Amino acid sequence: MSDLREAAMVVAEHCMGIRHGEPVLVVTDTGAVEVAEALQAAARQVGGETMLMVMEPRQNHGEEPPAAVAAAMAAARVVLAPTSKSLSHTRARKDANRAGARVASMPGITPAMMQRSLRAHPGEMAAWCEQYARLLTEAREVHITAPGGTDLTFSIEGRTAHPDTGLLREPGRFGNLPAGEAYIAPVEKTASGILVIDASMSAIGLVDEPLRIRVEGGLAIAVEGGISANKLNAVLERYGPAARNIAELGIGLNPNAAITGLPLEDEKVLGTAHIALGDNSTFGGTVEVASHLDGIFRNPTIRLDGRVVMEHGRMVLN
Repeated sequence: MSDLREAAMVVAEHCMGIRHGEPVLVVTDTGAVEVAEALQAAARQVGGETMLMVMEPRQNHGEEPPAAVAAAMAAARVVLAPTSKSLSHTRARKDANRAGARVASMPGITPAMMQRSLRAHPGEMAAWCEQYARLLTEAREVHITAPGGTDLTFSIEGRTAHPDTGLLREPGRFGNLPAGEAYIAPVEKTASGILVIDASMSAIGLVDEPLRIRVEGGLAIAVEGGISANKLNAVLERYGPAARNIAELGIGLNPNAAITGLPLEDEKVLGTAHIALGDNSTFGGTVEVASHLDGIFRNPTIRLDGRVVMEHGRMVLN
């Protein structure tokens, strides 16, 4: 069995727990057909009633799929979405979960990424995700620093964190695959400071030089840093002020993931954190916009109510 087929079977059996006769929808576009076909074959092998839908690629992460795709997502019990642009932060995904579907979003996944980061049952990593989600949920204030220059504070009081364990076996569950993070929506208008993205950024890939983002009142008000900054500014201008919202803090916890320029995997790398700009309406926030862009930075130190829970990218769980 090839490594890609083995990884697809991990998804079908361990991550999604597909049962005999379950309706399984694989949603893809023209950029991810190889992975989609491997996932469909694995779902069929474990007894799923499979359907594959291929749409035109969306223009940006968070843009809604066609109405026919959205309807099919809501009618399925399992949705696997290996797409070029993310469907995670869409009404279609949220509606599918409300209807009881288990949804795995896989934006930008490649065969190499899948074989590297989905090669084993999530096990210990899932426990780390649960622990960090609990710590975030219980905290009120976050202070993040990093060697690249990040120095950012915001409130998470009253918000619930989500563990992206890769185990999506119950009705209504949602997560990314590959998995491996704990994430939360900061309280709107509370973030301030400097965010420096020195690894990668959605819609850009690996940054040519670090992106330096000035944050005031919960918004990314200024972006500097070479060609990458020009690209990011162009996207933010296209979607308006809401696209500048400090939408998410995520903590990467997958020891098999690697920085490659593809945020789906980059944001899961153990020893990184990410801040997203834009939509957070699908995981506890109040901002809805057709854009959600993750910026990944290395070796963060994260303090929750003054307590260090990650130091220079190393887990602190005492």
